[in-house]
Amino acid sequence: MKPTNPVFTGIDTTVFETMSRLAKAHYAVNLGQGFPDVDGPEDIRKVAAEALIDGPNQYPPMLGLPELREAVAEANLRFYGLDVDPQTEVLVTSGATEALADCILSLISPGDEVVLIEPLYDCYLPLVRRAGGIPVRVRVTPPQWALDREALADAFSDKTKAILLNNPMNPTAKVFSEDELQFIADLCVRHDAYAICDEVYEHLVFDGKVHRPLMTFEGMRERSVRIGSAGKTFSLTGWKVGYVTGPAHLMDPIAKAHQWVTFTTPPNLQKAVAYGLKKGNDYYDGLVQDLTAKRDRMARGLEGLGFSVLPCAATYFLTCGIDGLGLGETDVEACETLVKEAGVAAVPVSAFYGADAPTGYIRFCFCKQDAVIDEARARLSAFLTAERAESA
Repeated sequence: MKPTNPVFTGIDTTVFETMSRLAKAHYAVNLGQGFPDVDGPEDIRKVAAEALIDGPNQYPPMLGLPELREAVAEANLRFYGLDVDPQTEVLVTSGATEALADCILSLISPGDEVVLIEPLYDCYLPLVRRAGGIPVRVRVTPPQWALDREALADAFSDKTKAILLNNPMNPTAKVFSEDELQFIADLCVRHDAYAICDEVYEHLVFDGKVHRPLMTFEGMRERSVRIGSAGKTFSLTGWKVGYVTGPAHLMDPIAKAHQWVTFTTPPNLQKAVAYGLKKGNDYYDGLVQDLTAKRDRMARGLEGLGFSVLPCAATYFLTCGIDGLGLGETDVEACETLVKEAGVAAVPVSAFYGADAPTGYIRFCFCKQDAVIDEARARLSAFLTAERAESA
């Protein structure tokens, strides 16, 4: 038979799904896939439930319900001082991954180069390749995840169509500094490149740090699109409600891509997210405080067991070095050992690279109940203690 599309044919199932399946098979504590184990605010869920019963439940406007687009615009002004037109500069999508697909399909043509910073979320490479784009990969390096500015500058050229920037960054938990963002903005302006900004963790930033969108830098308002996620902001990842903000001349083709990918998003969920975005600062501050406490709880436990815990300024994730723990020669082997023998699922950081990945780091997700974090620590402790006793 004729071949199917080579970008997707034979591609591995996402590492998050793979580890979640292994976690179920081995009755493991799942600290691999990045989702909370409790649902988000009840008042937001009640709005969704009431809207589902009250209706209407027919196709909402393709761009999204006006009330949600207005709420997104208000949030841009409230948090970042961005004056956004909800009629022409906001699009609602069925999750941030759809938003990424819409942006890439509409802005990237065959032969265009796209700068990607590794480690990167695993959908970036196949989406760029399916659009005919040519990925140009640059790295931030553990343990501090410093940006190699010389390498980044070398990655840009007259062929560069866009940079895809994940900030705050999964899996590194890095928040790019003002100076780093200015450097990226200068490169975009100099080379007339777009910036596709994956900012789904914008409200999950710790230790007094503040997220600043690349769009707010001089020269970037007209060449940037920024992607947000209700799933991350409200701990409702299964809802798959995302939103894109950008200048009208870019949003028009992005909306046309959205038209042929999903067309629209459930109206009751849109109404509930519009309600949620208007919550007071106490909600957003409380979210950060809660996740900070979980981060610190897990970090203390892992450090006490001999893991090298890297800095975590944002997101749901702790990256840990595994040298000296005897879990295997690679991060993949280490994760397989932990899920099968210790009963704890993590994710190998090498899965976030296109090639030639470092293999000494794994990622744990800490947006879990305290009892779950403590159970994972107890299982890891029991396993590592037994292993050390055997090797003594």
